[in-house]
Formats: sequence, C-alpha cells, structure tokens
Amino acid sequence: MKLKIAVLPGDGIGPEIMTQGVAVMKAIAKKFNHEFTFEEALVGAHAIDVTGDPYPEQTHEVCMQADAVLFAAVGDLKYDNDPTAKVRPETGLLAMRKKLGLFANVRPVATFDCLLHKSPLKDELLKGADFVVLRELTGGMYFGEKYQDNDRAYDTDIYTRPEIERILKVAFEMARKRRKHLTVVDKANVLASSRLWRQIAKEMEPQYPDVQTDYMFIDNASMRVLTEPRFFDVIVTENTFGDILTDETSCITGSMGLQPSSSLGEHTPLFEPVHGSWPQAAGQNLANPLAQILSAAMLLEHFGLNAEGALVRQAVDASLAANVRTPEIQVEGAPKYGTKEVGTWIVNYIEEK
Repeated sequence: MKLKIAVLPGDGIGPEIMTQGVAVMKAIAKKFNHEFTFEEALVGAHAIDVTGDPYPEQTHEVCMQADAVLFAAVGDLKYDNDPTAKVRPETGLLAMRKKLGLFANVRPVATFDCLLHKSPLKDELLKGADFVVLRELTGGMYFGEKYQDNDRAYDTDIYTRPEIERILKVAFEMARKRRKHLTVVDKANVLASSRLWRQIAKEMEPQYPDVQTDYMFIDNASMRVLTEPRFFDVIVTENTFGDILTDETSCITGSMGLQPSSSLGEHTPLFEPVHGSWPQAAGQNLANPLAQILSAAMLLEHFGLNAEGALVRQAVDASLAANVRTPEIQVEGAPKYGTKEVGTWIVNYIEEK
C-alpha cells in the first residue's frame, strides 16, 4: 500500500516522540513492502515563531494532500505563562480540527497487566477494563463565542442538531462493532446544550435496537470511570467533558504516555497521543514514545493494515514485559531507558519478527 503521511511534530517533546513514531512506521513499511512517504510541517509554538500563525496555510495544504496526519503535541511555557498572549499554540490545534472537519475524537482506554501497579486504582477494579471515549471535537465552548475584559468573561457552549447527530451516529455504529453498549454522557439536568444532546440521542436510539444505551451525568461518569471502569464499552460526550474525562482515564492505563487517539471527520484523519507537549522535558530523552507509537498503530489499522498494527502493538507489549520503559513507568531497580532507546528497541523487535 502507498500512503502519504503528513508529519506534525509540534512543540516540546513532540519532535522526540515523533522521531520514534516515524521510525516504527518505516520499519513496518519495509517489513510488509509498503510505500510510506512522509512530509513534515510546522504547527503550534514552533509555527508561531517561524510564521506568526500556529497552523499556517502551508501546513493545512500538506495535511489536505496527505492520506493521514501523524501529530505529536503543541504547547510552550512562554504562552502558558502569558494570559495576555493574542496567539497561542493551542489555537493552531483547534484550527486544524476545524479546517479538516475532525469532529470525532476516538480515545481507546485499555489496561496493561504488567502496569496495573502503576495506577492509583486497585488492581481488581482495573483488570480487563477496555472501553472507548468518543469526544465531539469541533463544537461546544472551545469554539463558541468568547469575551473577556478585566471584570467579565464568557464562553458560549453551543451545539447544533447536525453536529450532535453525526457524532452520535459514529458512537452507535462503533458500539455495534464492540460490545453493543453505549453511554451518553452529558449534564442535562443543568445545561440546555446537554438537553439537546439527550433529546437527539433518545430520538436516534430506536434506530439501533441492538445497542444498549444508557445516559449519565458527567459528574457521575467522572466517578464511575475510576470506580467501575469495566462497566463501559463506548462513551460519547461533548467537547469539554470529553477533554477532561479522557485525561482522567490516564489513571486507568497508569500513564498518559500510553494513550493514543485518532480524530476522524470530513477530510484527512489525524492520529496523535493524548498527552501534551511537556516542554519542561524537551530534549532530555525522558518522554514516553509509546502513545505516539500506538497512534501509528491506529493509523495503520484505519487503512485496514491490521496485521501491521497488531505487530506494532505486540512490540509495545513486549517492550513493557521486558521492562524497556521510560522513567515514569519503569520498575524499581530496572535499567534506565530513554525515548530513543525505547523506540530503537521496538523498531528492532519489528525487524526481527
């Protein structure tokens, strides 16, 4: 298969983990006789420094002409610590999602048996947990009308019927392919936008009689993903709730460095780790590349390359079992490995299989 991949390393640890993700993709291409080409483009703080725009038009063209986007992370302390900054790296991420029409963010949550001890939760709650959070990505407060002065500020949480219907359709169909259980998460007892979500979900529910559908307020869902993670199969929710909920689920995997994701929609699909840019660690060979590598596995599987994706996942599992891990998930007394060493080990595993 021939695939053209737009590579957006971004900021902070992004370039380091992206190097390992691309290396794994190249190893897979060689082993399975595929032709993958990679074109790198600017995004985030790096793009602001060079062009003044966190998502330049040239980057958008690269993404539109690609079959897939492999993205790392954006964010820089000089913007985080300046509330008056008019242009921010994260604005580029939002612009990319909007321009590419990426309305469905897919974040799988699964446990690794050898890492259960790294979670603050009890092993008996975690073992066997396997669910997906589907987050709406282009609506809600992040994109609604905003205002701020010295004394007053607001963000408008606005959703339209077409926006809600299309993400719910993806959610119902995803549940059909899994364990046929969908949980719609909202705050319908307080928010009008949530009441519209629930109204439309109830209207669509009869179209999917084989799917067990339940409804949960976000505060209850936030508790139950930590106390009953095995209850869930597919969760669908709006933008802000999904952003917070999926960060919370890192307590299940044991590290945000283990969580990949994809963003799907109208144009080029995008694949990225869920963690941020961790600018404090940039260039120190500390960052865990596994979420980036697992995002590459999701990319492969998106195009039907299931054996290729399975080999990447097998290599990741083998690296964890062999204690080839970055510091935040390493066991006490085991050898120290950095970003490069973990990536190289996984590439070697793929080449030798």
